[in-house]
Amino acid sequence: MKKIILFLLLYASIHADSQPYIGLGYGISNENFTAIEAVSSSPVAILKAGYGDIKSYAVEFSLEYTMNQSKIFSSSTSSANDSNKLGFNVNLLKSFDFDIYILPFVKIGFGTGYLKINRALQKHLTYGSFNATLGTYVPLNNDIDLELGYEYRHLSYEKIDTVVEKTSYDSNLHMAYIGLNYRF
Repeated sequence: MKKIILFLLLYASIHADSQPYIGLGYGISNENFTAIEAVSSSPVAILKAGYGDIKSYAVEFSLEYTMNQSKIFSSSTSSANDSNKLGFNVNLLKSFDFDIYILPFVKIGFGTGYLKINRALQKHLTYGSFNATLGTYVPLNNDIDLELGYEYRHLSYEKIDTVVEKTSYDSNLHMAYIGLNYRF
């Protein structure tokens, strides 16, 4: 019953003064793995669509394309690196209007993704993530705003079959990004 009430309150607050928006972004991610000594730093392109009020609540869906430049999951005998990652995220957003020029916000959500790897028993790998973001909107006019943010993600990868055993990997990803949003 609590979930239904919470959902109805969120639904009502989103529709109060809401409008759809789309956005493009670019960021740099730094991924550190917990069980192994591996680090990956990669550029990320972001395409997103959302619905909500810039001064209140919103729900946001994003597609991300990470230009992976590492070889963490592919076999060490292979000459190929891991492929680029394709991810999909869903976030709930709360922004704050303090009557200053900028609008700080907080995003919390989850995501999933996919990448190809080069191993004898496995050709692709999926992952899930928990996302938390702090940032700010800088309105440029009534329809366009600049978005600056820092995002933390905890990623859990599908188990990798190494013939001897199945190994799973977790990582912490930190990303700084800049984006441009158009509100209809």
